[in-house]
Amino acid sequence: MEKVLKCHVGIGADVVGEALVADDNFSARYDLDRIKGVFSRPTHALAGQSYRDKILVFNTAKGGVASAWMLHEMTSRGIAPKAILFNAANTILAQGAALAGLAMCDRFEDGDVTTLIKTGDVVSVYPQEGRVVVKTAGD
Repeated sequence: MEKVLKCHVGIGADVVGEALVADDNFSARYDLDRIKGVFSRPTHALAGQSYRDKILVFNTAKGGVASAWMLHEMTSRGIAPKAILFNAANTILAQGAALAGLAMCDRFEDGDVTTLIKTGDVVSVYPQEGRVVVKTAGD
């Protein structure tokens, strides 16, 4: 099954990838091991899972300027997600996504993005159109 979600116009190029979803918040600085490419904060819902080349889906962004430059650092080494989707992002993470050339969208019209997308779904992100297409895993 395929569903189309509308969101605020986002940042970055169109991407397609597998979703990794958590009803949790996101900090590039405190939640990730940027060398190994995994979530490293033991209390994070995705602890131990790889974020490399995934479409990450979270409630909101947390953190400050360090989170922004960490996104750039991860993309420069090729160990980064393809996109990050939020219910609500902050301006610092938006700046970081722009600097990193990373796709990012937020403010979904259809509801809580952490319930609309499931881990394993194939997600196509069209930031400049404010559109995300979700193909349910197993279809």
